[in-house]
Amino acid sequence: MYGITAFGWVHTLISLFAMAAAVVALARYGGIALATAPGRAFVGLTVASCVTGLFIFHHGGFGPPHVLALLTLGVLGVAALAERRRLFGGVSVYLATAAYSLTFFFHFIPGFTETLTRLPPGAPYANGPDDPKLQTLIGATFAVFVIGILGQLLRLRRRRRTVAPQRA
Repeated sequence: MYGITAFGWVHTLISLFAMAAAVVALARYGGIALATAPGRAFVGLTVASCVTGLFIFHHGGFGPPHVLALLTLGVLGVAALAERRRLFGGVSVYLATAAYSLTFFFHFIPGFTETLTRLPPGAPYANGPDDPKLQTLIGATFAVFVIGILGQLLRLRRRRRTVAPQRA
């Protein structure tokens, strides 16, 4: 159906559940973190989405979607190290927040591309990944991501200032 294999559907469902977990984490906790159940679900499902995505070759051989999967895994690794090990000192919490949110944004790129180059059947919204309509949508989504991450980082900064002891 819609030119997607059974394996492709499994990959798609994993990705959709990952995105749902991210929405819950953002709504309930204001961010994605391994310290929360929805955050752990998002990270685990995103890893599964990336790994399954590496075995999908709808457009030929190794290509941009595979690079995005590897980039996502790398960014998740940096986020986890920042959150758990505090490898980046005082900016670790900010880096982890931004990195997890960036991986949430990454889900939208193949999501929009694969959906809008297939639907509606017979007359897809976009002709391919380079279609200006699709690029505009992804660009607008990136703008929303930037606004969202700035909000998250400012909220973290305010929270840290109220918790930090006052200097004399």
